[in-house]
Amino acid sequence: MIERYTLPEMGALWSLQNKFQKWLDVEIAVCEVHAEDGTIPRDALADIKAKASFTVDRINEIEKTTDHDVIAFTTNLAENIGPASRFVHYGLTSSDVVDTANALLLRDACDILLKKIDDLLTVLKRRAFEFKDTPQIGRTHGIHAEPTSFGLAWALWYSDMQRNKRRLAEARDAVAVGKISGAVGAYGHLDPSVEERVCERLGLKAADVSTQVIQRDRYAEYLSTLAIIASTLEKIALQVRHWQRTEVREAQEAFKTGQKGSSAMPHKRNPILSERICGMARTVRANAIVGYENVALWHERDISHSSAERIVLPDSSATADYILAKTTSLLDKLVVYPERMLENLNITRGLVFSGQLLLALTQKGVTREDAYSWTQRNAMKVWDEGGDYQQLIKSDADISSKLSPEEIARVFDLKHYLRNVDKVFARVFG
Repeated sequence: MIERYTLPEMGALWSLQNKFQKWLDVEIAVCEVHAEDGTIPRDALADIKAKASFTVDRINEIEKTTDHDVIAFTTNLAENIGPASRFVHYGLTSSDVVDTANALLLRDACDILLKKIDDLLTVLKRRAFEFKDTPQIGRTHGIHAEPTSFGLAWALWYSDMQRNKRRLAEARDAVAVGKISGAVGAYGHLDPSVEERVCERLGLKAADVSTQVIQRDRYAEYLSTLAIIASTLEKIALQVRHWQRTEVREAQEAFKTGQKGSSAMPHKRNPILSERICGMARTVRANAIVGYENVALWHERDISHSSAERIVLPDSSATADYILAKTTSLLDKLVVYPERMLENLNITRGLVFSGQLLLALTQKGVTREDAYSWTQRNAMKVWDEGGDYQQLIKSDADISSKLSPEEIARVFDLKHYLRNVDKVFARVFG
């Protein structure tokens, strides 16, 4: 991921320095288990732990000759360790190191992302309660439908992100799995107990069974989860973009002093952050496809997955991290216009209560077909000729013969319509 969209903590996690350090962590853990079993001498282990070091530049230099990054890595270690280096990588294949280290990287990436989700959940809950009693027009097909609470939008997003948090926790379990099973996963050189103890040392689970590689459905689950999270964030950002439209203007991104909206039009305040979130979410979804494609490999392994994973695992992690942080900031600072919401709610002069009226008439014994016809004919007059819907209803002989003025007033009572919002909040927030 380019530096512009990479936050420091996630960027450091996926740096080459940290990747090779995780490789070294795996190699050291294997050596420790070997020393316990007497496979390598204790003094050799001490020598390895004291002298094992590497530099990214030296590994890259060696790889120009070897054309193999793991061999370049172990060669660099050997240069620094000396004779005891013959015990490094003992009984291992490259994927034992790379895939087990990937498990460490992906586990740590999940921890960063889970913290970001918690930050977003905190903002969503606070603002949901802030706007619980703020009426807003609900829209379907982009058209005014019936009233809603602005707080319900935030409660919905909170519920969405709670599910995403559970998904990511499950994906963390799926990827936090290592393997030290050898070239084809048959433990030809090492006993499975070595794998189990190495993984335990590293805070991982050992794969029940593997080939030369950890099975890539695990990575696909991780990338798929990030894609779902990104889709939720796009849903939120898309809604903000709609609210910020000039003719809607119910909420907008914070616009700081000195910010410029357009190089040509000084008056512009564009929803640039929301648009950025929407655009970047597309890349996370696209990368999930690569995860699916990498599940099927030839026999015990091929290398077709490797190059693609070097791109999509860090990029999807960094992108998801970035847009989670930006969505949190966006919503924390979102400027809201409750008066404009009420103005927009009333712009159709009461039409949004037609569903309430329909039900009130059926409660009085009117057939649904007649109730719909009476309600709609007055609604069409308001659409085509203007006027106030409630006043037309009061003067409609069919309707007024069934509903008293007090009952009609109740139909158009906004607080009565939103009376159950508290119950929804209780269900979402407990």
